[in-house]
Order: sequence, then C-alpha cells, then structure tokens
Amino acid sequence: MKTILRFLIPLAGLCPSYAAETARPNVLLICVDDLKPVLGCYGDRLARTPNMDRLAARGVRFDLAFCNQAVCAPSRNSLLTGSRPTTSGIYSLSQNFRLASPDAVTMTQHFMKHGWRAESVGKVLHTGHGNHDDKASWSIPPLLEKVVEYLDPANSAGGRLTREDAFFTNQRLGEIRALPRGAAWEISDVPDNAYADGRIADEGIRRLQAARERRDAPLFLALGFVKPHLPLTAPKKYWDMHDPKAFPLAAWQNDPQGAPPYATKKGGEILNYDPLSLENLRDEKIQRTLIHAYYACVSFTDAQIGRVLDELDRLKLADNTLIILWGDHGWHLGDHGYWTKHTNYEQANRIPLIIVAPGVAKPGSSTRQLAETVDIFPTLAELAGLPAPAGPQRIDGLSLVPVLRDPQKTIRDHATHCYPRGARMGRAIRTDRHRLIEWKVPGASPDTADFELYDYETDPGETKNLAAENPAVVGELRRILARHSEAMPPFGTKPAKTKAE
Repeated sequence: MKTILRFLIPLAGLCPSYAAETARPNVLLICVDDLKPVLGCYGDRLARTPNMDRLAARGVRFDLAFCNQAVCAPSRNSLLTGSRPTTSGIYSLSQNFRLASPDAVTMTQHFMKHGWRAESVGKVLHTGHGNHDDKASWSIPPLLEKVVEYLDPANSAGGRLTREDAFFTNQRLGEIRALPRGAAWEISDVPDNAYADGRIADEGIRRLQAARERRDAPLFLALGFVKPHLPLTAPKKYWDMHDPKAFPLAAWQNDPQGAPPYATKKGGEILNYDPLSLENLRDEKIQRTLIHAYYACVSFTDAQIGRVLDELDRLKLADNTLIILWGDHGWHLGDHGYWTKHTNYEQANRIPLIIVAPGVAKPGSSTRQLAETVDIFPTLAELAGLPAPAGPQRIDGLSLVPVLRDPQKTIRDHATHCYPRGARMGRAIRTDRHRLIEWKVPGASPDTADFELYDYETDPGETKNLAAENPAVVGELRRILARHSEAMPPFGTKPAKTKAE
C-alpha cells in the first residue's frame, strides 16, 4: 500500500490525461524564425513540408493563431513571459525584457522550479541589435547559432562583416550603414549541417539522446530554427524541390486604400541585402526568386524538424512528450508591395501553431479558435500539471487546453497584437472576420485615434480600409478593444498627457 501511495501522490496535481501514465512529460518547443503558415497542413499546395504536416497529424492545428507583435524580440518575449508587448512596453529588438520586468518568471523558469531541465539550442530568445539571451531561463547556457551565414565569401562582400551579420552578433552597431550588404539568397550544394539549422537539429538529437539516458528530471528542450529568416540560404536540393514559375505573385501590391501613411511600410530590413532596392522589388524575376528562396528555406527547416521527430520516435519518447510548433510571426511575400514583417497586417501577424499533447489533443484535428503567442505558457503549464503561471509579470495568455480537448470550444472572441510607428501605437484586435487597428499615442485621448478596419470575408487581401464606411462595426470592435488596458508607452518614455491633464 505504501508503495502505491508513493506513486500516486506525485501525480495528484497533474493534468488527468497524463497522470494515468507518467508523472512529468518532456517538452519539445520548436520555434521557427519568420515562418508564416505556408505549410501543406495549412492547405498550401506548393509547400513541401511533410514533417511539419505529420506533426499536425499528431495534434491540433490552430488556423487562426497570431503573434503579439510582428518582430522577433518582442514576439519571443511574449512566448517566454506570457505578457504582451503592450503590457511590458518592450517593442524593440534592442531592449531586453528584464529592463521592464527584472523579476519576471519565464516559462522555462516556471518549469525549472518544478524539476525540469530547460535547454535552448539556436534562436529562442533574441540575441542581436544590442539585445542578449536570458541566462536565468535555462539550466545550462543556451547554445546559439548563426542567423546570418554564407558559405560562399562572394555573398558576404569577400568574407567581410555585413550589415545584418553585425546586427545579429552585436558588432559595430553604431556604424551599420558603413558596412557592406550581404546577398539576399544563396544556393550551395552542401550537406544540411553546413548551415545552422542542420547543426541545430544535430544538437537537438544529441540532447534527446541524453534525455533518454538521464531519468532524474524531464527535459524542456527549446529548438530555435533560423530559416526562413533572411538571408534565404539553403542547400541546393531544397531549391530543387520547387519550380519558381509555379508561384503566383501577390495579387495586390499596393498599400491598402485609405490606410494612414504611418501604417504602411517601404523597404526596411530587406534593403540591407544585395541586390535589392525599392525599384527592383517590383520586378517579377526578383519577386519569384525571393518567393522560391523562402519556400526552399521552409523545406530545409522542415527536413531538420523531421530528423528531430525521427529521433524522438526512435528513442520512444514521443508518447510522453508535449510538442509545440510555433512561428514567431508571419512574413510579407510581396503583398501590399511589402517584404518581411513589421506591420499590423494579416501576412505579418498570422502564424502556424501546432500542439501535440498525447492523450489530450485529438490527432489530426484543427480549430478556428483564435489564439495568441502568450497562450503557450499557460497551456504548457496546465498540460504538464504545473500551477498556472502567476508572474510577478502580468500573464496575458489563456490556457488552450479546453480547445485541445474539444476543437469546437470557444475561450475568447478575438486575438490582439500591436505594432508601433514613431510615437503612435497601432493596437489591433482580430476576430474571426475582422481586424480593427487603433492608431494613437499611448496615453493620448481616444478622440485622437485613427482606425483601420478590414473584412476577411469580403476582402482577404486587405485592399481597402473600411473604417469610414462601417462605423457600426468599428464601434463594436472598439468596445472589444476597450476591454484591454491602454498600451504601455515604449520602455524609457513617458505616456502622453490627455486633454484633461
């Protein structure tokens, strides 16, 4: 009897679906940089992603999942802290989240407090642009890999330090414009581990093998794959999987009609790569090459994820491992004439999210429940049988476990995200049909706001801002937005004074 009690007591607080078999599951968090839902399992017929597709066949695919800000560092902060950027006030690449929340307990810290080992390989939190990883979030120092990497010196101005490599390695940050541009893409006939994502998979496999032998603590393993982040570099065999002539170009390559000028973008990150310019980004051949390169990189990363999943299965760890596939934000592929991210529009903010939870998530199912990046922290905590995260930072996410059990379940009627432009903050809410974006200075009077409204049933390409002609819908969505606290001003600045002040 005493033996039975010793076995049952540790299981008492765990998620019932896991308690029947084992106390503490492993966690495999797969982060993919700049990945939008161009996957076969999301209905993209041109994608070659058999491994992410088979992951979806094991769990629940979220069809309306959104990041909390379409840029790397704030999005990854949201993942690890469960707090939106509008809560923390950290909207930039350069500021570490602990400036605003020095005592924050991250997702991995929460797991570590309850006996997990937490390890990071690749890009999980953002390092670069003056920012750094967070040692407190990992049991051992994170193993970083290169984001900007060329094999042919001709693609890095003769092997020199390029602008984007300097950004991501925190070198010469005050003189970026004086540095040469690297190539936007590279095709090399090399083995997979010649590039970072292949090496990340290699190391991920080694960490899983070590976990199989080490039984003293479950493993929380975060693997941060870097492609399809620029530069779009991948082994030749992945380029050969795709026919560039098969890709349709974006149907609408202009700003949305009636959008405020500060809501749009021109150039940005992509112009740090050779041979790109605002002019030739309108060229069909350049566009096809970039789209081809993006899909090739997605296929490359998919193959590396497949290698990790194969090893997870070979080691017989899959039945006791929670798996999350998450893209940190989307990517414009010429729609609106934009490339990369950094907007409040659909293509920059919609992300792939797949959750595999054996015994809980119905294999091969999908849901239209709106989800946000901040939901992952409370979801994993509940699945692992841990107490709900309680900060001290504010936890903005909701557990998606009810949706994993029943994909028809509704836990929220909208998702929210943001993007700043100068002094103005664009706060957005996305329902299953509409997106409303409020543009104003944080703390300023509501009557100073401008609005954008898009209807994804009638205008999925966001060709026209419908706010002026749909005041009733704008009013309804503003009432939803009003449930949320005002956005924090960017860290280090003061909120604007209202007229009453």
